[in-house]
Amino acid sequence: MRNVTLILNDGTRFHGKSFGYEKPVAGEVVFNTAMMGYPESLTDPSYAGQMIVTTFPLVGNYGVPPLTIGSDGIPLFMESNRIHASALIVAHYSEHHSHWNAAMSLAQWLKNEQVPGITDIDTRELTKVLREHGVMMGKIILDDEPNNIPEADYEGVNFVDSVSTKEIIRYNEGAGKKVVLVDCGVKANIIRSLVKRGVEVIRVPWNYDYISLDFDGLFLANGPGDPDTCQVAVDIIRKQMNQSIKPICGICMGNQLLAKAAGASIYKLKYGHRGHNQPVRMVGTERCYVTSQNHGYAVDAASLGADWEELFVNMNDGSNEGIRHKTNPWFSSQFHPEACSGPVDTYFMFDKFVEILQK
Repeated sequence: MRNVTLILNDGTRFHGKSFGYEKPVAGEVVFNTAMMGYPESLTDPSYAGQMIVTTFPLVGNYGVPPLTIGSDGIPLFMESNRIHASALIVAHYSEHHSHWNAAMSLAQWLKNEQVPGITDIDTRELTKVLREHGVMMGKIILDDEPNNIPEADYEGVNFVDSVSTKEIIRYNEGAGKKVVLVDCGVKANIIRSLVKRGVEVIRVPWNYDYISLDFDGLFLANGPGDPDTCQVAVDIIRKQMNQSIKPICGICMGNQLLAKAAGASIYKLKYGHRGHNQPVRMVGTERCYVTSQNHGYAVDAASLGADWEELFVNMNDGSNEGIRHKTNPWFSSQFHPEACSGPVDTYFMFDKFVEILQK
């Protein structure tokens, strides 16, 4: 293992060892508090441009499942067909793995995908630094190549455009109701969850004008980066809402894009919500759910128009976790009801959307 150093943009340094692909890399350093699910997290397009710090100390012990594609074209065990995160930063990498479905080690997978992985990092201290200062840009350099220092390109970059489909893809074609899914970086389990409920999914690029298509409902997917870089998508959503009251559901960035189309504003969280243990409460009830989350931006609920209201709020910091229109069938969640990995307490969001489609 070669010696490597993580350098944060405030000058803080963390020294460790390389166990993945050996190259310098730069990106936004974010921490995830989940205890499991690194194959799903690494293949989640929402992590594009980011280096993931896992707060759980042991990573790699169950290896990596095969990239198996189902007959419907959807990956069975991953959230997309490749790793999207820029790097993985862990406290202890387990060199030995054991799992019935493991096809290779985490180290081998990272090397195959040319993604750096570093271990022997004090991730507890690193997380404390990120919590106190806020999310920072960082660089991973190889100690024996001190002059090979990369530069991060993150602010203002439209990462959605880099991960969204470039063509229209149909799933479950010929099934019941038709749902247009705006792909901002959709996770595979969102598609699985819709297909499982017997609808046809029409997956379109993030900036595609779908107004003229034949469909019964609109689904706005998750995605990476700053939602303010996706104004084209917002304008199309707003046009759709002005022309029709067809059901709309959004997840994560979908929540933010729907809110922007409704006239609300977005702000960046200090260090975001990433993990499987975020508690949210459904507004107007005492029902609280444990949710899987991965986002660095939030909707300013105070900027919502009179026709809109909050649907969920975060119990840790009071930030918005979902919105709904007071009369039309338009609603969304900031968290991931499809989880994968994570708790499935809020899977009912898909049931509610499909139920409205049938009316």
